[in-house]
Amino acid sequence: MGKWIKPDVNTKFHIDFDWWEKQGRSLRVFLHSQLCPQCRTVYTTYRDTELIDWVDPETAEVHQVDGLWHALRTHCSQLPDYIDERTPLTSAIFRVFLANNNTPLSPVELHEIIGKRSPEIILRTIAGKQVYKGIKPVATNKNEDRKK
Repeated sequence: MGKWIKPDVNTKFHIDFDWWEKQGRSLRVFLHSQLCPQCRTVYTTYRDTELIDWVDPETAEVHQVDGLWHALRTHCSQLPDYIDERTPLTSAIFRVFLANNNTPLSPVELHEIIGKRSPEIILRTIAGKQVYKGIKPVATNKNEDRKK
C-alpha cells in the first residue's frame, strides 16, 4: 500500500481509474465527451463500443482496448486543436494522459508538453484537496523510495 507524501513539481501523476468508480462517475461518458467531431460520428454513444485489438509498438503484445480510448489516443490526440489555448488546464492535463496511455508525468513534464501555466501552478491545481478528473499522484512505497 502506497504512503501519501506531499507532492512537488517532480512528483508523477496519472489518471486513477478507481477514483471514477469510487465517485460513482462514468469514465466512459467522459471519454466520449472528449472525442473529436469525426470520432463522435463513429461512436455515437459511449455504450456498446467495441474492443479493439491493439499491438504495443514496443513489446509487440496484442491487447484488447476500449474503442473510445483507442480513438482518443490514435486519432483525436493527433489533431492540432486537441489541446489549444481555450482548453481548460485540467482538461489539457487529462488529455495528455489519454494521449500517452496514462504514463505518469510530473508537473514539470506536463508543462513541457502543454505549455500552459508554470509547473508550480500545475502542481497546485492537481495536488490540492480537490481531485480533478481522477488525476492523482502515483502511489509510491516509502521503502522503495529509500532504495533509490
